[in-house]
Amino acid sequence: MSPFIAELLGTMLLILLGDGVVANVVLNDTKGNNSGWIVITTAWGLAVFVGVVVAGPYSGAHLNPAVTIALAIAGKFAWASVPIYIAAQLLGACLGAFLVWLMYYDHFQRTNNPGGILAVFCTGPAVRNYKSNIASEIIGAFVLLFTIFYISGAEITPSKTPVGLGSVGAIPVALLVWVIGLSLGGTTGYAINPARDLGPRIMHAILPIKSKGTSDWAYAWIPVIGPVIGAAIAAFLYTNLGH
Repeated sequence: MSPFIAELLGTMLLILLGDGVVANVVLNDTKGNNSGWIVITTAWGLAVFVGVVVAGPYSGAHLNPAVTIALAIAGKFAWASVPIYIAAQLLGACLGAFLVWLMYYDHFQRTNNPGGILAVFCTGPAVRNYKSNIASEIIGAFVLLFTIFYISGAEITPSKTPVGLGSVGAIPVALLVWVIGLSLGGTTGYAINPARDLGPRIMHAILPIKSKGTSDWAYAWIPVIGPVIGAAIAAFLYTNLGH
């Protein structure tokens, strides 16, 4: 289990479960059809938990190019490893989206809404205003990364004896993603992760899906650039505040 494989598998599970819940909610004739935003945001938070549990011990479970870049900017991760991690994350996201298509194949066949089909794979704006949309992604990713910088391992004070939480240590990040979705996800669907959006969007473009429309490449740059900007701001602020 190398860091590359860990990031690939962790991101694959993240997207399988994250895009999977969207498929369950928006595609026709599923058990979870039309169950709503609470279901989607809750599952995305838990999907992060699963990905972090698997990848955490081996790669640190970035699962997100914005996380990788922010940690490198803050001096907590080697720049030389950044391309390797991002490649693993993008490939993992593609694999996860492929598995969602495989899992829900019959329901894609029964769904005639191109917008709903696209939403299974990637994000889109509720109101298309690129300035507002990129601001949403910057703010969401800033909250994600700035908080991640302050999540520390559990310890007994004042002796600072570490408490071995094991997989439970993944819960704070899951809760963080959940609250970002509930509070800040209403504008763009909170990509906050370039690989999470770009990988599945590529799969939407190449997979044979009945009734699919455009992959909306005109919008695709926003969930890539926005999270990176937000992550960079969080890293600069964290490093300059003192800690």
